[in-house]
Amino acid sequence: MAHYFTDPVFWVLAAVALVATAVLLLSRRRARKLVSDLTLRNNRIGELERDLAETRKRLAGAEENAEEAAREVREITDGKISAVLKSAMQTLRLLAGEQQLMLDRLEQEYGGHKILQSLLEVDRANAQFARRALGITILCGGFPGRRREPASVHDVIRSAQGQIGPFDRVQIRSQSNFAIVPAAVDGVALAVAELLANAASYSRPESTIEVNLQPVHQGLCIVIDDAGPGLSPERKQKAAELFSGEYRPGLSELGNPPQFGFPVVAELARRFGFAVDVSTTSPFGGARAIVRVPEGLLTTEYTERRSTPDMAATPRNTPAAQNSSGDRTANGLPKRGERKAPIALVHTTSPEAGRQPGQNVESAAARMAALQRGTRTGRQLPVTNQEGQDS
Repeated sequence: MAHYFTDPVFWVLAAVALVATAVLLLSRRRARKLVSDLTLRNNRIGELERDLAETRKRLAGAEENAEEAAREVREITDGKISAVLKSAMQTLRLLAGEQQLMLDRLEQEYGGHKILQSLLEVDRANAQFARRALGITILCGGFPGRRREPASVHDVIRSAQGQIGPFDRVQIRSQSNFAIVPAAVDGVALAVAELLANAASYSRPESTIEVNLQPVHQGLCIVIDDAGPGLSPERKQKAAELFSGEYRPGLSELGNPPQFGFPVVAELARRFGFAVDVSTTSPFGGARAIVRVPEGLLTTEYTERRSTPDMAATPRNTPAAQNSSGDRTANGLPKRGERKAPIALVHTTSPEAGRQPGQNVESAAARMAALQRGTRTGRQLPVTNQEGQDS
């Protein structure tokens, strides 16, 4: 066996075995080190993942808190703005009411004068001003007036017609034997006025706006059709969210310039309980707005409120013309309760256009005065709240 120790191959193999053993021992040690490092790293990764989850949770909470804080700031800001605007609009409504009384007296005084046409134009401008002020008041939490008596649906639509500029474009195609209950008269009238104004704004000036009344199960529909371009799908979707109550914009979300029309209608619908839909198309290719008044807001129209009375039978010195003292409080302020909702002068020609060669300006103005007196009935629907306070 001694000869193996002298054999070089033996020593080579022995050296290789020693080297292999050393390498194996080093590999095992390195493997144990790697396993230990990997375990530590995995533990660290787990800690980091937990920290990351906690950080995400804190960030989500911070975002929620930030959104809540921003919402609270918007609500506080909108609340303060609403309070200021509401007070300002009440003042402007009082001024508009006082101006309306002055215009009524002037129209009575100059009923046979050529200045009447100009007075009627100022009257219509004042009615539009009052409508906008009332709409802003509604969005700020205020209320329209509360009537003492029902008003026929026809008179309510005529009242709305008189609150827009191009009132003569509105054609009421049907009648109804229903009346609106006192509490909802002004709300429905303002909503219809805003929809008529929207229809007039988005259709050609020479086109007509048709209003039809359709009795339905448990209510009555006021259908407004225009010949404009109609509403885009995006606007229909936004309007549906507004009218369903799903979305209630704050004052800061009305845009610049602010869009008051649909938000005012949506707020009125929510308060008074009627429904509004603008998802369909009119027969003329434009927009169709439907106001569905439930039977709870309707009553039977009694005879004295039916349509417009005979113009010739209406005396010039009506009670509305003799209210200079009764339209004031003890402090001299005008009573909003006596302010009459404007009604349209539904005529198709001006005094100049209808004049024959043998007629003068005075006779044409007299006809206009008679027409104006005949339509005054719709402006004499008394209200209970006074001195500019909300009901």
